[in-house]
Amino acid sequence: MAYADILGEVGLSTNESKVYESLLSAGSSSIEQIALKSKVHRRNIYDVLGKLLEKGLISETFVQNRKEYRAINPSRLIDLIQEKERKVQEILPELEKKFTEYEEEETAYMYKGINGVKQYLQDILDVGETVYFIGAKALWLDPRLKHFLVKFDRERRRKGITFMHIFDYEVNEQKPEILRLVGKPYKFLPKNYTSPTCVDIFGDRVVTFVGVRPGQLDDEPVQFVLKSKRLAEGYKKFFNFMWDRLE
Repeated sequence: MAYADILGEVGLSTNESKVYESLLSAGSSSIEQIALKSKVHRRNIYDVLGKLLEKGLISETFVQNRKEYRAINPSRLIDLIQEKERKVQEILPELEKKFTEYEEEETAYMYKGINGVKQYLQDILDVGETVYFIGAKALWLDPRLKHFLVKFDRERRRKGITFMHIFDYEVNEQKPEILRLVGKPYKFLPKNYTSPTCVDIFGDRVVTFVGVRPGQLDDEPVQFVLKSKRLAEGYKKFFNFMWDRLE
């Protein structure tokens, strides 16, 4: 990448980059010398020099009753970047507040593949609230999640995230080890209510799995995520209705 391109990313215009680069190897220079070496038209030089002075990238002196200019050490460029970062940090809380206020309240999207499942698990940690499981299948025992699950379970315990499981009937017979992993409280659906789907609710998320069976995700798992506080609250009521009626 050319110097001009990099200087442009820092915030210098094309002409500012040309003039500054010409001064780096020229020492103290007059306006005529700068225009000649930088190939920036003289009528633009005054404006460019003024902006470089404002940025603190050059200095101005008088030599024999005429102005001459000299480049400041290029490390000043780092200061410019840090100054911009500080300015952004100052207004960032207000920007984030505006973003939160006007962020779309209700959205729908999908996660695909095993990495999508990992992202869903990360969402649970990020939200940090109780998770309600309907028709749970012990999917976390899928071998592809083995290493990720250790870190996930350690972190969710550290954050004090509670699980409330309503498992499918078969889980107790086929994957009882999940009960030790997640801990109580948990209950089971009656045998005749088994299905290849399950629903998880946490915070403002409702996550639906399809094509799943005890302890095993689909080959290419797909999760449908609905982000809606109103919907999540409704699903929690469905959960509570089932929970209160199960033994």
